[in-house]
Amino acid sequence: MVVKPATPARQRHASSHRKPGPASPSTPGPSAPGPSAPGLAARKAAVRLLGAVIDARTSLDGLTDNEHGHPQYMALDMRDRALVRAMLGAALRHRMTIAALLAKRLEKPLPANATALAHILHIAAAQILFLDVPDSAAVDLAVTHAKSDPRTQRFAGLVNAVLRALSRVKETELGPALTATDDAPQWFAHRLAQAYGAEQARAILEVHRLEAPIDLTVKSDPQSWAERLGGIVLPTGSVRLEKPDGAITVLPGFDEGEWWVQDAAAALPARLMGDIARRRVADLCAAPGGKTAQLVHAGADVTAVDASQSRLKRLARNLERLGLKASVIHSDLLEFTPQEPFDAVLLDAPCSSTGTVRRHPDVPWTKTPEDIARLAALQRRLLDKAFTLIGPGGIVLFSNCSLDPVEGEELITAFLADTPEAELEPISPNDAPGIAPFITAEGTVRTTPAGLDMGSPDRSGLDGFFAARLKKRATE
Repeated sequence: MVVKPATPARQRHASSHRKPGPASPSTPGPSAPGPSAPGLAARKAAVRLLGAVIDARTSLDGLTDNEHGHPQYMALDMRDRALVRAMLGAALRHRMTIAALLAKRLEKPLPANATALAHILHIAAAQILFLDVPDSAAVDLAVTHAKSDPRTQRFAGLVNAVLRALSRVKETELGPALTATDDAPQWFAHRLAQAYGAEQARAILEVHRLEAPIDLTVKSDPQSWAERLGGIVLPTGSVRLEKPDGAITVLPGFDEGEWWVQDAAAALPARLMGDIARRRVADLCAAPGGKTAQLVHAGADVTAVDASQSRLKRLARNLERLGLKASVIHSDLLEFTPQEPFDAVLLDAPCSSTGTVRRHPDVPWTKTPEDIARLAALQRRLLDKAFTLIGPGGIVLFSNCSLDPVEGEELITAFLADTPEAELEPISPNDAPGIAPFITAEGTVRTTPAGLDMGSPDRSGLDGFFAARLKKRATE
């Protein structure tokens, strides 16, 4: 499935600004496909999953997991699962733009309880505006879907009229609509503007409309692997791929364990821990193991701790493929009590994940400000615990993939104020390649999706990450 750029598509119909009114059950529709038409099951699944994300705040990752996903998703073949993911990605990345364009085709808003109808319209509009799908197919399948659901049967004519009207005006109206919207919930756009200013916040939101690139951490010779895999080497040392054809698992070097998938920003914290060869290092909240692999590859004696047994199994599989070994412990971090202190600890704390919206477009729609406050409080407890696991002179590298200062800069400021034995060890450009643009005045690291300009939008950007290096003062 090819995703179109977020620009007006080629116009194929005459423009019309007439707003269709509500349709009665007898309103004539198109010559629609039958209830078992090809592609209909995928579109029904996409509508159901969009409802789960928007109405129930369910994580899209869980819904589209290829082993334990939603039953409607699991019933599809791999091709249709890819189609579902493409439809959901487009619908979530451009939710406010789609809503605005649909609203202009309606004489009055949809009833508040017409959520199923709204999701049918949104998925079909995402196909018309942003996916390489014939408009007629998107419209006809949406009408068939509406007719098959008792909740939406009487609106089938409306679905037909609205979507056909949308297909006629997309060439002229899509561009202005994209410019006029943030494509984010108001609370999320407001917090970004508070933290980064209006201009930077807008740049971040623009990047969120694009699919994330695929980054790899390689064991050695990034330039050689970039050439073999058709990618580029980033200033930070990660290899960034052009959109690969087929599964990642069939690429050269995967079976041999020469690299692993890891966003360029996610690869930074482990590189900021200094020389850890032959040192005892704990990776807390370690699964699925990308940072664990970095630490082991750097020569550390690594203990990987995580509270999830299933995620630890995935970590173990990943380490086995990579030919790397670590001590793996299943434990709640707050109850973890090692026999002796570690030399260093990496705490990549669970967070709101607002720095990964480009990769996970459901995040702004499944999280709330209350979630951020709750997760920040948990991170503080985990950081307090992590600091007890090191001896004098030891370090804790705290990081997370949140863009919100409540989970980053503000949390560290409060921790230092409350913890006399802790001091910030400032990060410098010499600590890792390519990090100079991301170092703050305080000596922490802050990346945003709008950073790392590589010459084109598809090649640029990285996850939003925060990292701070903390040291325990030596006893006198």
